[in-house]
Amino acid sequence: MPIRPIVRYPDPRLALEAEPVDVFDDALRALAADLLETMHAAPGIGITAPHIGVPLRVVVLELDASEGPLTYINPQIIRTSPEMILHKEGSVSMPGVTDEVERHARVRIRYQDLDGNMQTEESDGLRAVCHQHEIDQLDGVFWIRRLSRLKRERLVKRFEKMSRT
Repeated sequence: MPIRPIVRYPDPRLALEAEPVDVFDDALRALAADLLETMHAAPGIGITAPHIGVPLRVVVLELDASEGPLTYINPQIIRTSPEMILHKEGSVSMPGVTDEVERHARVRIRYQDLDGNMQTEESDGLRAVCHQHEIDQLDGVFWIRRLSRLKRERLVKRFEKMSRT
């Protein structure tokens, strides 16, 4: 379970739509384990396969140590609440930079587990934010695209300055 190099913003691979997973095998389980180790080392609470340069629809989240890590294969949002919330977001691909993003307060997702079994999950609060954030990344939508142009430009400049030092 090696820690993999993280693709850094503005790498164009972060803007590509990830491919669906159609083989549920030991290689997929190894990828999920690598994602978990890489996320812990970053550190972060969520990571996708595209964050390590693998263009597959795989997400690993760990929001609560007592619950442990959760792996979502081919996740998709199937329902959203009309209520919206603001939550501070960031990315392992753009460390040290965060801002508030408006997201749906509640979502229902459909996904497959590591064995290929179809699952659904309803979430709210931080988990709903993470589901939307990571599924956006799988769709090639980096989180800062959810900000106004002015905020986005300021964050990019701040990140570039931090990266130089």
